[in-house]
Amino acid sequence: MTTLDRFTGRLRDLSPRAVDFVVVAVVAWFTGLDAASNDPDYRQADWLTWLLLAVSLLALVWRRRWPVAVTVVTGAACAGWALYGHIGELLNLPVIVALYTVAVQGDRRRTLWTGLIASLTSGAVALWVGNDVVNPQGLAVLEMLWPLVPLLLGEVVRTRRQLQAEYADRAARAEEDREREAARRVHEERVRIARDLHDVVAHTVTAMTVQAGVALDAFDVRPEVARHAMRQVREAGKEAVRELRATVTVLREPAGDPVDPVPGIERLAELVDRFAGGTLEITLRQEGRSGGVRPVVGLVAYRIVQEALTNVVKHSGARHAVVSVVEDGDRLTVEVVDDGPSTTTSASGGFGLVGMRERAAAAGGRIDCGPLAGGGFRVRAELPARGGDGGNDGGSDRDGARGARG
Repeated sequence: MTTLDRFTGRLRDLSPRAVDFVVVAVVAWFTGLDAASNDPDYRQADWLTWLLLAVSLLALVWRRRWPVAVTVVTGAACAGWALYGHIGELLNLPVIVALYTVAVQGDRRRTLWTGLIASLTSGAVALWVGNDVVNPQGLAVLEMLWPLVPLLLGEVVRTRRQLQAEYADRAARAEEDREREAARRVHEERVRIARDLHDVVAHTVTAMTVQAGVALDAFDVRPEVARHAMRQVREAGKEAVRELRATVTVLREPAGDPVDPVPGIERLAELVDRFAGGTLEITLRQEGRSGGVRPVVGLVAYRIVQEALTNVVKHSGARHAVVSVVEDGDRLTVEVVDDGPSTTTSASGGFGLVGMRERAAAAGGRIDCGPLAGGGFRVRAELPARGGDGGNDGGSDRDGARGARG
């Protein structure tokens, strides 16, 4: 670090009032030296010279608070020196500092008006004293130009500060936007993880409970059925462990992908087998080729069927349910219909129905669910099989939807 850098660093650490006193001291030093050494052919420094200097220096102390008034005082003192016959190169230094302060703390309009008045005044004073000054040709024009120099410098500094403040404000807003976006993504990730945990735990436990009930009822009279049900319980448990492991892997390594492939419509038969049994009979109907469905859409379809069957088992009291999956061109339609009693409520659904709507909307599709006129309940989802042109409407509840189904 150079000596100049250390000096400027110390100046930045000073308070504004201390800086003002330093400026006054520097101006007093150079202006005082110029006032004390005048040309022998002109008036020498006397009490009026030093009085005008003292007034100028005292006014500079308040240049930050009243820059225009300080400019008037220092300008009058400078004109007084010239009219009094005291000639010097640095006698206008106080008014130069005042003009700079006017520009750096003001605005463009004030700078223009100050420059116009200062330039005309300086030119008029030069014309007034021109006959007593050696080589007066062109002096008035030059004297009209020098007040514009500190004003121009002040404008440049003020504009630069404004640009720096604007850049800093933009950077701060950009940082706030990044923080809000990060918070939004964290929130969305938490919601997704919570939804996945709900699917894994609630739905799998429901399926295991169904199969355990079947095994318990058939344990003595139909051991083969009981063994098959217990195998379903075991498979459901293994599947739950795999999905939980994948979820925990994402939590530990947010940038990593799950180690196991996500479930899709090709695994709906396994899902139906887990829920079937006891008094509930489930029929699966699939039409079209499922190989062309995007993985994200297949996962959404899988989760919607999983949630719908869970609601059928837990809330409907149905004896039959039909799961239909139809792929027609770029449209995948998933429907779950049961024949449970049509118990209605004014509620619009629980978190399960909300989760299904969110999943369908995220995939660019829509979902519609509600009771049927002849009894039963239907969940119908339309999803874009391959493209992303589906509507983003998450569907709406029909009046009388069974809120207990969520």
